[in-house]
Amino acid sequence: MSSYKYAEELKETVKKLSDFLSLEELHRQRYKGESLPSEKQLSEFITLCRSLIFPGFYGSPDVCDENLLYHTGINTEKLFELSAKQILAGLLFGRDTCDKDFDLRSLYELAEQKAIDFVSYLPEMRRILSTDVTAMYNGDPAAQSKAEVILCYPAIRAISNYRIAHKLLSLGVPLIPRIITEMAHSETGIDIHPGATIGEYFAIDHGTGVVIGATSIIGNRVKLYQGVTLGARSFPLDENNNPIKGIARHPIIEDDVIIYSNATILGRITIGKGAVIGGNIWVTENVQPGERLVQAKAKP
Repeated sequence: MSSYKYAEELKETVKKLSDFLSLEELHRQRYKGESLPSEKQLSEFITLCRSLIFPGFYGSPDVCDENLLYHTGINTEKLFELSAKQILAGLLFGRDTCDKDFDLRSLYELAEQKAIDFVSYLPEMRRILSTDVTAMYNGDPAAQSKAEVILCYPAIRAISNYRIAHKLLSLGVPLIPRIITEMAHSETGIDIHPGATIGEYFAIDHGTGVVIGATSIIGNRVKLYQGVTLGARSFPLDENNNPIKGIARHPIIEDDVIIYSNATILGRITIGKGAVIGGNIWVTENVQPGERLVQAKAKP
């Protein structure tokens, strides 16, 4: 079908869409051809991380003790190169868009340093994730093996993305950590902000609908069920009625806490060590260590 009939309408639409002032913050200018973060490349980045942390489960299925060094070497080099490029994209995205005189080379050197710091942390990340796998396996009678947990459980995918993203955030990488956790959110239905602090032996059973806010602090051996929210209450506003950023506004969950399905924990409150929070409860006040908080039974 010819577009000539609608040429004037199309021309007017193009003019409106090209009105630079109407874009406000909906556009991005690139002054030196710098690359933007790529979800496709970050997906490859996550696959490489998983293949190094869980070899044989992700990446090549033919990994064995005879060729482990070879596969690890190849994937580690690939990961370093890819992470340096994506970290650079994050650094470029995080810079002042009005700064046209930035030094691209110095930014790339900074990206390489952050990339090697990240890659060097992978052995420790594997150790921590192994505790999460153990917690998931020990906490679920339906799990037949740790291999099943690694291959099948969405929580391990979400937690591994979180731990990758959290490390990048701790290295001062902008934007990329959030993309990585949102990729896991889309894949699993589990929403963990990369800014949250989470201890070892962390388990999420089933997982769908879990939300963990940016300033949440979670101790060791904590278990959450589906639908749990660790969220914030109302946001304080500045003199211009804009939300104040960067304040601690999410819960602190101490060691050995269990929170059952669809519980909502809001605000900077503390759930004490060993406490148990029952399902479908709204909690906005501190819970003492060892306390069991459940719904009151209806009176006959």
